[in-house]
Amino acid sequence: MTTLLLFLATALAEITGCYLPWLWLRRDGSPWLLLPAAASLALFAWLLTLHPAASGRVYAAYGGVYIAVALGWLWAVDGVRPTRWDLLGAGLCLCGMAVIMFAPRGS
Repeated sequence: MTTLLLFLATALAEITGCYLPWLWLRRDGSPWLLLPAAASLALFAWLLTLHPAASGRVYAAYGGVYIAVALGWLWAVDGVRPTRWDLLGAGLCLCGMAVIMFAPRGS
């Protein structure tokens, strides 16, 4: 459960760090949005270092969680409800993440 919560926090930090510059560039937002964006991306990078697994494995598994969180963001922030195909794809990605992160490993 800790791994999933850590991945969720990481995804939210990454999406926020990318969304704020998007607001600035595409929606004529304040350039001050770049400061919390940079902080959010720094938080994202730091959160990825908290996993005890090998970095490549963490990055690969994190991608599945990121996809699911991005679709939640699509709905919550952009107001676009994901389709059943979006949800199926996200579910498959989460299954892949679970296989990568929670498979038994020899020592």
